[in-house]
Amino acid sequence: MAARRREALLMRRFVSGNLNYSSWSIRALLMARHVGLEVEEEIVPLDFPDTTERLARISPTRKVPLLIWDDEAVWDSLAIIEWLAERYPGVWPADARARARARSISAEMHSGFPTLRRACPMDIRARHDTPEMTADLKADIARVDELWSDARAEFGEGGPFLFGEWSAADAVYAPVVTRFITYDLPRSEVAQAYMDAVMAHPLMVRLAKEAEAEPWWIKYTPDGRSSGFIPSGSS
Repeated sequence: MAARRREALLMRRFVSGNLNYSSWSIRALLMARHVGLEVEEEIVPLDFPDTTERLARISPTRKVPLLIWDDEAVWDSLAIIEWLAERYPGVWPADARARARARSISAEMHSGFPTLRRACPMDIRARHDTPEMTADLKADIARVDELWSDARAEFGEGGPFLFGEWSAADAVYAPVVTRFITYDLPRSEVAQAYMDAVMAHPLMVRLAKEAEAEPWWIKYTPDGRSSGFIPSGSS
């Protein structure tokens, strides 16, 4: 029975990049874990010489995240989240108006905020200096704070998250929460309270521990990205 279950799980896999660095991966992974999706989780470390080759064997886009479910392959964070929403309750808010807002702000995160992404790459376990506050970066930060504050004011009565209870919108913005912490970005009191709630959620507590334990590093320089293994015994 155990062998048969293991064989079934190999046909049902969630493939991600480094949990510490791959914001796209953890958005969908958080929701897969939230609904209790029974899959084998696999990490393909990013930016290694064999990364593209490994992903090419399984991913149509050679990117992560990727959900393999029997004969289906679903890629892209929001596509995986919508796949989950078709099968499980509690992915998006139950109220139609709140659900429309949650999808809208998630799509905005998915396609926007290029300066914030570039200036503040996700690095959950590290603490870096605050980058230069250019006009574009200030605008991105202010817009995120506005989105969080507006959602909390209009829809957050039922709990500490954007729409009260945890939803896909919180999973989508979780990597941004970690960026605000890693780079000590300016935020309002409402945003700080929301960030505290996200980082205290059991899903994020587990993820932060896993990110801390990963043996890989990625460095970002003007010449590109590099990666390697953390020496044994390093903290």
